[in-house]
Amino acid sequence: MDMDIFHRKVEKGVSLVDFSALWCAPCKAQKPIIDGLIKKFKGNTSIIEMDIDKNRELAEKYMIQSIPTLILFKNGREIKRFVGIQTEATLSNSLNQAIESLDDISCEH
Repeated sequence: MDMDIFHRKVEKGVSLVDFSALWCAPCKAQKPIIDGLIKKFKGNTSIIEMDIDKNRELAEKYMIQSIPTLILFKNGREIKRFVGIQTEATLSNSLNQAIESLDDISCEH
């Protein structure tokens, strides 16, 4: 994915980026959870699966040292980072908190 396209995808709202690789066993274990989150949060957030082998520049920019690494963005800024396999509950809670904080900000205007 081109760097400009990536930044457009994460610049507004809440986004979760899953940095992983096809050959990574823990990433394969995480995949069903990510797929479930994509369905659960459809329309509320952007969930992007990022293959580090095809997107080395982005992996380097975000200093991905091990995979899976998931980065939660709010309005283009990294707000949370998860390294290793995460539960659905952990990721859902973090996504919900980020979405709620967006709603709080928009209500103030």
